[in-house]
Amino acid sequence: MQQPAVPELAHTHTRPIHWVATATALSAVVALSSLLQPDPATAVQAGTRTQPAPTTAKAPDTTGVDFPIECGPTKAVVRKKASGDLDGDGIPETVAVVRCDAGSGTPPDGVYVLTQGTATQPRVVATLINPKDRLTVQDFAVRDNAVTATLLGYSSIDVPSCCPDLTDRAKWQWKNGAFVRSQLSEARSL
Repeated sequence: MQQPAVPELAHTHTRPIHWVATATALSAVVALSSLLQPDPATAVQAGTRTQPAPTTAKAPDTTGVDFPIECGPTKAVVRKKASGDLDGDGIPETVAVVRCDAGSGTPPDGVYVLTQGTATQPRVVATLINPKDRLTVQDFAVRDNAVTATLLGYSSIDVPSCCPDLTDRAKWQWKNGAFVRSQLSEARSL
C-alpha cells in the first residue's frame, strides 16, 4: 500500500460543527440578499412606448362640485357626464355637461373636466365650453382619450335661444399640457 505524499489534512474529515458553520453562512447570505435588491429595470426597447399600469381609481363624481357657471337664483344641473382617462396617466377624469336649471327655454351648456385632486372633493381643471358661447351640447361622448360632441349654436344674437341654426362637431384631446379642440366637420346651418 502506497502512502500519500502529503500528510493527511485535518479539515478533510467533516464534523457536525462544519455543517453548522456552513448552514449559518448560507442563511446569512440568503438573508442579506433579500435586503439588498437591485433597482427595478427601466430599459425599454427602442421605438416602444410604455403604457401606465391599469388602476382601479374611480372617476370623480359630480355631486357637490362648484361649477364655474352663473345661474343667478337657480342652480346648476349636470345634464350629461362621461368618464375616461383623458391625459394618459391611468387615472380617469369626468367630463360634465352643465346648464342652469331654467324652467323653460334652452339655456346654454358648459362642458367641464373634473379630476379627483388631492382632497376628497373633485375639482374642475378645464372648461371645454363656456356657457357664454351660447352652445347646446348633443351626442356627447368620451372615447379613446378624447371628448367628442355635437354642438348647436346661433349665427347671430338675433336668433332666438329656442331655435339654434348652426351645428358643429368638435373633439378635444389632451396635448402638451392642455385640451386642444379640433373640428370634426364644417359648421352647417340647420
